[in-house]
Amino acid sequence: MTEKQKAMRDVQERGFAAFDASLYLDSHPDDEAAVQYFRTVCKKHQQAQEVYQKHFGPLKRQNAGADGRWNWVDDPWPWEEV
Repeated sequence: MTEKQKAMRDVQERGFAAFDASLYLDSHPDDEAAVQYFRTVCKKHQQAQEVYQKHFGPLKRQNAGADGRWNWVDDPWPWEEV
C-alpha cells in the first residue's frame, strides 16, 4: 500500500467512525460519552483530511486553489487508486 493509499484509508476510516457515532447519537442523544467520542473522532477525521491534502492535494472542491491554481482537476482524483 502506498503512502497516498494509507492516507486515504485513514481519512475513510476516521470519517466512517464519525458517521457511525452520529447515527448512534441520533437514537441516544443524552449519551455524554458518545458525544465526547463523536467530537474526538471528528477532530481526528479533520486532521487526517488536512494531512492528506497537504501531501496529495484537495479532497473537496472548497479546498482547491490554495496554491493559486485550480488543482481540483489534477489527476488522479482523490478516490482513484493509482
